[in-house]
Amino acid sequence: MQEVVGIYNADGTIGGELSYALAKLARRGSCELCDVTHGWNPLGKRSWKAAVEQSDLNLTFIHRDEALPEQLAAAGQLPAVVMSSDDGWRVIMTSSEFAEFKSDPGALIAETERRAADHL
Repeated sequence: MQEVVGIYNADGTIGGELSYALAKLARRGSCELCDVTHGWNPLGKRSWKAAVEQSDLNLTFIHRDEALPEQLAAAGQLPAVVMSSDDGWRVIMTSSEFAEFKSDPGALIAETERRAADHL
Protein backbone atom coordinates (compact mmCIF):
# COMPACT_ATOMS: atom_id res chain seq x y z
CA MET A 1 0.00 0.00 0.00
CA GLN A 2 1.24 3.46 -0.92
CA GLU A 3 2.14 5.77 1.94
CA VAL A 4 0.46 9.18 2.04
CA VAL A 5 2.08 11.83 4.24
CA GLY A 6 0.77 15.26 5.14
CA ILE A 7 3.56 17.64 6.12
CA TYR A 8 2.74 20.59 8.37
CA ASN A 9 4.46 23.95 7.92
CA ALA A 10 5.57 23.86 11.55
CA ASP A 11 8.16 22.10 13.68
CA GLY A 12 7.04 19.43 16.14
CA THR A 13 9.16 20.55 19.07
CA ILE A 14 7.69 22.50 21.98
CA GLY A 15 9.66 25.52 20.82
CA GLY A 16 8.40 25.02 17.28
CA GLU A 17 4.80 24.79 18.44
CA LEU A 18 5.15 27.95 20.55
CA SER A 19 6.88 29.78 17.72
CA TYR A 20 4.10 28.80 15.32
CA ALA A 21 1.37 29.91 17.75
CA LEU A 22 3.05 33.29 18.29
CA ALA A 23 3.54 33.82 14.56
CA LYS A 24 -0.09 32.91 13.91
CA LEU A 25 -1.29 35.36 16.59
CA ALA A 26 0.86 38.07 15.02
CA ARG A 27 -0.43 37.07 11.56
CA ARG A 28 3.12 36.49 10.33
CA GLY A 29 2.84 32.83 9.48
CA SER A 30 0.32 30.16 8.76
CA CYS A 31 -0.15 26.49 8.10
CA GLU A 32 -3.41 25.86 6.31
CA LEU A 33 -3.13 22.12 7.02
CA CYS A 34 -2.74 22.90 10.75
CA ASP A 35 -5.92 24.98 10.56
CA VAL A 36 -7.87 22.04 9.09
CA THR A 37 -6.54 19.39 11.46
CA HIS A 38 -6.07 21.28 14.73
CA GLY A 39 -7.19 24.89 14.65
CA TRP A 40 -6.28 26.09 18.14
CA ASN A 41 -6.72 22.62 19.70
CA PRO A 42 -3.27 21.08 20.24
CA LEU A 43 -4.85 17.62 20.45
CA GLY A 44 -6.60 17.95 17.08
CA LYS A 45 -10.20 18.44 16.05
CA ARG A 46 -12.54 15.53 16.78
CA SER A 47 -13.96 15.76 13.27
CA TRP A 48 -10.42 15.45 11.89
CA LYS A 49 -9.58 12.41 14.00
CA ALA A 50 -12.82 10.71 12.97
CA ALA A 51 -12.16 11.35 9.27
CA VAL A 52 -8.63 9.94 9.48
CA GLU A 53 -9.81 6.85 11.37
CA GLN A 54 -12.42 6.13 8.69
CA SER A 55 -9.94 6.41 5.82
CA ASP A 56 -8.52 3.32 4.14
CA LEU A 57 -5.32 5.18 3.24
CA ASN A 58 -1.98 4.56 4.90
CA LEU A 59 -2.11 8.15 6.11
CA THR A 60 0.39 9.93 8.36
CA PHE A 61 0.73 13.60 9.31
CA ILE A 62 4.11 14.92 10.41
CA HIS A 63 5.86 18.20 11.12
CA ARG A 64 8.45 19.54 8.70
CA ASP A 65 11.32 18.69 11.07
CA GLU A 66 10.17 15.03 11.03
CA ALA A 67 9.98 14.73 7.22
CA LEU A 68 12.55 12.96 5.08
CA PRO A 69 14.60 15.17 2.75
CA GLU A 70 12.98 13.37 -0.20
CA GLN A 71 9.50 14.17 1.12
CA LEU A 72 10.39 17.84 1.57
CA ALA A 73 11.88 18.02 -1.93
CA ALA A 74 8.72 16.54 -3.45
CA ALA A 75 6.46 18.78 -1.36
CA GLY A 76 7.99 22.09 -2.33
CA GLN A 77 6.12 24.79 -0.41
CA LEU A 78 4.59 23.57 2.85
CA PRO A 79 2.12 22.44 3.94
CA ALA A 80 1.64 19.66 1.42
CA VAL A 81 0.53 16.06 1.05
CA VAL A 82 2.98 13.70 -0.64
CA MET A 83 2.61 10.08 -1.70
CA SER A 84 5.17 7.34 -2.11
CA SER A 85 5.57 5.72 -5.51
CA ASP A 86 8.01 3.43 -7.27
CA ASP A 87 9.86 6.57 -8.41
CA GLY A 88 10.04 8.18 -4.96
CA TRP A 89 7.72 10.80 -3.48
CA ARG A 90 5.33 13.05 -5.38
CA VAL A 91 3.08 15.87 -4.25
CA ILE A 92 -0.68 15.25 -4.49
CA MET A 93 -1.94 18.35 -2.64
CA THR A 94 -0.26 21.74 -2.38
CA SER A 95 -0.32 24.48 0.23
CA SER A 96 -2.74 26.67 -1.72
CA GLU A 97 -5.41 23.95 -1.74
CA PHE A 98 -5.99 23.42 1.99
CA ALA A 99 -7.93 26.61 2.80
CA GLU A 100 -11.08 25.37 1.03
CA PHE A 101 -11.27 22.44 3.49
CA LYS A 102 -10.82 24.45 6.71
CA SER A 103 -14.34 23.80 7.96
CA ASP A 104 -14.65 20.25 6.58
CA PRO A 105 -11.83 17.85 7.50
CA GLY A 106 -13.81 14.93 6.07
CA ALA A 107 -13.82 16.60 2.66
CA LEU A 108 -10.03 17.00 2.85
CA ILE A 109 -9.61 13.28 3.55
CA ALA A 110 -12.05 12.39 0.74
CA GLU A 111 -10.12 14.59 -1.70
CA THR A 112 -6.81 13.10 -0.54
CA GLU A 113 -8.20 9.60 -1.11
CA ARG A 114 -9.39 10.58 -4.60
CA ARG A 115 -6.03 12.05 -5.56
CA ALA A 116 -4.12 9.10 -4.13
CA ALA A 117 -6.28 6.73 -6.21
CA ASP A 118 -5.58 8.83 -9.32
CA HIS A 119 -1.82 8.46 -8.75
CA LEU A 120 -1.72 4.68 -8.31
